[in-house]
Amino acid sequence: MDRPPFRHANPTGGGLILHSGPRESRPGLTTALQRAIETGQQVLTAEVMPPRGVDPSHMLEMAGCLRGRVHAINVTDGSRAVMRMSSLASCRLLLDAGLEPVLQMACRDRNRIALQADLLGAHAMGIRNLLCLTGDPVRAGDQADARPVNEFESVKLLQQVHALNHGVDPVQGDLPDGASELFAGCAADPQSPSWSGLQRRLQRKQAAGARFVQTQMVMDAFALERFQRELAAPLMLPVLAGVFLLKSAKNARFINRVVPGACIPDALIRRLEESADPAMEGVAIAAEQVKQYLGIVQGVHLMAIKAEQRIPLILDQAGISSRPG
Repeated sequence: MDRPPFRHANPTGGGLILHSGPRESRPGLTTALQRAIETGQQVLTAEVMPPRGVDPSHMLEMAGCLRGRVHAINVTDGSRAVMRMSSLASCRLLLDAGLEPVLQMACRDRNRIALQADLLGAHAMGIRNLLCLTGDPVRAGDQADARPVNEFESVKLLQQVHALNHGVDPVQGDLPDGASELFAGCAADPQSPSWSGLQRRLQRKQAAGARFVQTQMVMDAFALERFQRELAAPLMLPVLAGVFLLKSAKNARFINRVVPGACIPDALIRRLEESADPAMEGVAIAAEQVKQYLGIVQGVHLMAIKAEQRIPLILDQAGISSRPG
C-alpha cells in the first residue's frame, strides 16, 4: 500500500515539502551520546576549542585527557566570533583519534547552502552528533568589520537536520541516496531573564527536531530545577546542564562583564577571592555543581576553557571515576 505524502516544513522557505513518506533511517550504529541519552543513562560531555592556527596538537592533547571520562566532546564553532580552525575539521581529527565528537554548528557565518553542505559532509565523515546554534554576534569578537550571514538561525537549522534525517532534499524533494542519521541538540539558558521567551523558543526547537538540550553555564540550581520541571520535562527533552570551571575571582568578574547572560553570584566570587588556592577552589565548586545538577537533570556538560586537563579532577571530586555506561 502506498504511504500518504509526508509533509515537512521547508527550512529554506516556500511552505511545505511533500514526498512519498518518511524513509527509515539507515540501520547503522547510533552514537555513544545518543545511546546514553535515549536509554536514560547519566550523561557526561565536555568541550574543547579549536586552535587559533594550523596546529591542532594542543586541542588533541586536551581532548585526550577526556578519553574514557565523557560520552562525547563538543568542538566549538567560531565561539565569541574569533578566528579559529573549523569545527568540522576539528571534529574529524577527534574522530580519527578515537574520540566521539559533537559538532557545534553556528549559523552566523554560513548561508543555507553552506550549512547544508557541512551537514552532508559531516555525515559522510562519520560525524553524527550536532549542537545547532545561532552563533555569538560578530560584535563579540575581534574583527568588527566582519559581516554576519544569519540567513538561518538555530530553529531553521534544526528543521534542516530533521529534513535530511527524513531523506528530504530542500529543492528536489528526495535525497538520491537516502536519509542521514544526525543526532541534533539545541542550546538554552535556564537563567534567561525572559521566562516566556525561553519557553516559546524551547518549544520551537523541540518541534523542529531537537533531541536534547545543552544549557549555558548554570550558577543557580533553583533556576535549573525550574527549567527542568516546567520547560524541559513537559517537552521530554533531556537536559545537559552547563558546568563552567572558574579559575579565580578576576576570571569570574571578567566572565560576568563580557559573556552575555552570565551571572556568577557574589558568594562564589568571594569564595574564590578568599581561597589560598583559587584554581583548586574553582575545581571544588565545579565538582559540587556536577553532583548537585546530576540530581536534577540527566547530564552535565563541562566547560574548562584553556584548562581541559582539570576536567578529570572535577569528575574525581564529584565521585565519578569513569564514564558511566
